[in-house]
Amino acid sequence: MKSGLRGTRTLQNQVTNINSLGLWLLVEDHEYFVPFDDYPVFKTATIDQILNFRRIGPRQYHWPHLDADIELDALDHPERFPLMYR
Repeated sequence: MKSGLRGTRTLQNQVTNINSLGLWLLVEDHEYFVPFDDYPVFKTATIDQILNFRRIGPRQYHWPHLDADIELDALDHPERFPLMYR
């Protein structure tokens, strides 16, 4: 099995950092901050639960073990997407 050209990035979506305030999600060449205050389901999640996510649409991601979805538009423009679960 070949893994592509040298220097070619094969992993395009990943969690790059987690701290007490939130997590950073790298999508292609853009990094998004996901604050725990706005997405509290992640605050009590394990690292494995946070790292286990998949893309389900062009700009939408799903964490199956947390039953959580995030749309990148909500991270780009949080004022347009009031959080309804609070």
